[in-house]
Amino acid sequence: MSTTVQPPVTKATYRVDGSAGKGFTSTVAPLPPTRERLISLDVFRGLTVAGMLLVNNPGTWSAIYPPLAHAEWHGWTPTDLIFPFFLFIVGITTHLSLSARRERGDDDGALVRQILRRGGIIFLLGLLMSAFPFYQWGTIEGMTDPSLLDRIAWRWDHVRILGVLQRIALVYVASALLTLRTTLKQQVIILAALLYGYWFAMTLIPIPGKDIGALLLDDKSQTLAAHIDRAILGTKHIWTGSVTYDPEGILSTIPAIGTAILGVIAGRWIAERGRPLVERIAGLLAVGCLAIVAGLMWHWSFPINKNIWTSSYVLFTAGMACASLATIMWIIEEHDIRWWTKPFVIYGVNPIVAFVGSGVLARIIYTLWKVEYEGAPTAVQTVFYKEVFASWLEPRNASLAFALTTVLFWFAILAVMYRRRIFLKI
Repeated sequence: MSTTVQPPVTKATYRVDGSAGKGFTSTVAPLPPTRERLISLDVFRGLTVAGMLLVNNPGTWSAIYPPLAHAEWHGWTPTDLIFPFFLFIVGITTHLSLSARRERGDDDGALVRQILRRGGIIFLLGLLMSAFPFYQWGTIEGMTDPSLLDRIAWRWDHVRILGVLQRIALVYVASALLTLRTTLKQQVIILAALLYGYWFAMTLIPIPGKDIGALLLDDKSQTLAAHIDRAILGTKHIWTGSVTYDPEGILSTIPAIGTAILGVIAGRWIAERGRPLVERIAGLLAVGCLAIVAGLMWHWSFPINKNIWTSSYVLFTAGMACASLATIMWIIEEHDIRWWTKPFVIYGVNPIVAFVGSGVLARIIYTLWKVEYEGAPTAVQTVFYKEVFASWLEPRNASLAFALTTVLFWFAILAVMYRRRIFLKI
């Protein structure tokens, strides 16, 4: 992991077709030099990160507008698009990054070492976030007067092993290694094997003491994925919100790899040097629409479900990602409408800072830092929410206002880093 300070950006801007302004009229659209970034990709990533902050930091979880909450089980909401969008972007950037490094002369050994190093750092960051603050506050069941060592030991004995960053790490490593030397045809075969294999496993394998998985998909604690999570991770090391399964669990990581591979395939298409830009945008949009329809049709037999990352969910969300990115590319790269992009570029170039920083801060203000309020120790976040927003706004609007304040707070921090050309790279 490194923090880089880059020199100021020149005033010249480049379209994805390599032109330096609106007057360029070539019908052939080669990609810009490797050193140039796709602004639309940064904007798409920035929109995703900003959306993550918005849905992860409400004023109160008891008052949320439905689109800003995850689907309870089967089905989807806009919130359920955020994580797969990020994994899809991981796939695109993986292809672009590895292609650029190969063009610079890196051999397969160097690329594999880079993949493993980056994946390891991301996984470690996720594990440290799960363990933060590295000891258990408050009372501990079964311990009347726990020592500091007891609190540290208890915390690590109950740490969640998997999580969002850990899944990103595993998916990145697996998708990068699986696509490093494979052809497009081989990547499609791998993708089909992952999605169909997961479908067959989740629906046809009998659950011990129960029925086949297809008849138990409505029961959160009885799916094959839930049984594997409890058997391997144990109930002390999975998501405390469920205790019986982990939404970033072991088995459901397999189809999530498929989400990133679809991103890799999209990256290959975007990077086609011999095709006009508008053709690449149209192709991305068309395939995205087909994937959406395929995912909705698969939903009839294998429901769209983020918590177990069903195969229908992979196709549906990847299709939505393709359509969204195509639209952004059409606006920014084809029509050069960029006046609105700067805030999202700022979010998009430093996503790890926003994710890790907001996660640590949320743990502090929602749980750890308490002050005396109305005669009882109360989390700082609760006090701030009640005094600043809930005192005059309707509950859902107050909760949304707090979330928007969080988004603006992290935008201010990232904007300072952007102005100073400071980017955290892994």
